Amino acid sequence: MLDHLAIGVRDMAASRTFYEAALAPLGFAVVMERDDRVAFGPTQRPIFFVVDREPTEGIHIAFQAQDREHVDAFHAAGLDAGGHDNGAPGMRPQYHPHYYGAFVLDPDGNNAEAVCHTPQ
Repeated sequence: MLDHLAIGVRDMAASRTFYEAALAPLGFAVVMERDDRVAFGPTQRPIFFVVDREPTEGIHIAFQAQDREHVDAFHAAGLDAGGHDNGAPGMRPQYHPHYYGAFVLDPDGNNAEAVCHTPQ
């Protein structure tokens, strides 16, 4: 449904550090840079942008992970990069029986998540 998404950030360096580390286990890397933005993607096509502008606050962004180990790695990398725990990796059966996710607050307080929907 979505082609790409951009969020505003207060501190470009902190946000880039956070997302570069947290998204690496999911196969995302920096694919485009300009003075006021950095874009991430699993290929050369930019999908997720952080932009130096009025910060976007309080949103929930969920990134697909291919398996539970990648969810765990996302969570650990996000914490190591300065994020704050907002839900350790684990099952979330209230969403559906195979929902495995982890949540980390980014430098602007947005809820970044990695999720895997496949059975163990």
